[in-house]
Amino acid sequence: MRRVPETPITRLKNDMRVATETSHSETATVGVWIDAGSVYEDENTNGVAHFLEHMAFKGTGKRSREALEREVENMGASLNAYTSREQTVYYIKVFKNDVPKAVDILADIIQNSSYDKDHIERERGTILREMEEVASQPEETIFDHLHSVAYQGNALGRTILGPASNVQRFTRDDLINYTKKHYTGPRMVLAASGGVNHDQLVGLAENAFSSVSSQSHKPQGFVHPSQFTGSMVSIRDDDMPEVHVALAFESVGWSNPDFFTFLLLQSLLGSWDKSLSGNKNVNSKLCEVVATKGLAESFTTFNTCYNNTGLFGLYAVSAQPDRVDELLMESMAELQRLSFGVTEAELERTKNKLIGASMMHLDGTSPVCEDIGRQVIALGKRLSAAEVYTRIQRVTLQDIFRVAESHFFDTDPAIAAMGPVDDFPDWHQIRAGTIWNRP
Repeated sequence: MRRVPETPITRLKNDMRVATETSHSETATVGVWIDAGSVYEDENTNGVAHFLEHMAFKGTGKRSREALEREVENMGASLNAYTSREQTVYYIKVFKNDVPKAVDILADIIQNSSYDKDHIERERGTILREMEEVASQPEETIFDHLHSVAYQGNALGRTILGPASNVQRFTRDDLINYTKKHYTGPRMVLAASGGVNHDQLVGLAENAFSSVSSQSHKPQGFVHPSQFTGSMVSIRDDDMPEVHVALAFESVGWSNPDFFTFLLLQSLLGSWDKSLSGNKNVNSKLCEVVATKGLAESFTTFNTCYNNTGLFGLYAVSAQPDRVDELLMESMAELQRLSFGVTEAELERTKNKLIGASMMHLDGTSPVCEDIGRQVIALGKRLSAAEVYTRIQRVTLQDIFRVAESHFFDTDPAIAAMGPVDDFPDWHQIRAGTIWNRP
């Protein structure tokens, strides 16, 4: 295991945190992670966080949109942003000598965006076109449908983009009110990796983000876990050439002790794609069955985590609608095996695979910065590589069996299906597959 520098964390006067990992890289990635996403919206404001992200690069009080673009381009930098259900992120990759400029740009667009009305109207059209494009891609929309049935009546069940009716009426005041309420010190982390100096970054942050409020304003009701509901949505479209199906069980949040057990369960199930060369995954029994029987064009296992809950399951694409029930039953059989049939050798191989993937993922300043920001927001700290290695190694066969049985046995799944689904099994048939005779 490679040696990884420590991640010092400093809390500023306004409770904003600064976290860094320093290396000898000639470049650095600096970003602001904000504990604010679509889960903090209601039906009337759903989509505002994503709209706000779009407006971040359209100009500030001291930089016009053209000036901002020119400044970033002249540095040879890359400026980006994204919105998730629980976080909003703004980050920039620069040469190490330009870190002060990077901090200044991030602070400026987060605190001083002008939200010009003409830019709002243009961006409104851009977002509506984006929504149309996303709606035409089942691999994009299937997980929104899955969330809608898994978290009915909860903020997690809403989409990140929001409904078109909201996007069409958002105003400048809506954007300003959202930032005042949610872009506050206790909910923000300035993360950086690469050619950075922690003490220098702290000094830059104290100056650049001094006007950020120290008041949290975090909705008190959100401390309670979102309620998971087993249910199914099936959207029939006979013009689609393939069936897309996502099946999920409730898993756990970031800080739950079983988090790493779920990562190993995900790796044990594996992923497979017919179009890729060398597509037989000998370390996954489910991959082997799907490939041998030709049950799907591809399938992917996922473990989507949030603060207090999560979704664990698989997403499959099948060109044989009449065999989707077989695919799902094979998947249920493998979930059953995870509760009693995994061997020590199989678990050891999977641990090595997961540790290797975890280390290789942190190759480059941007993924490291992402890892820092996400962990500090979610956990209040960053787990070192040694801690990650230790926690994975500590997972036992008994942990695998316990978690698989408690989460997959006799449990209501959430299911979303799209395409030619006339022959798709009903929810009760799939639910029956979660009940098995234990050895």
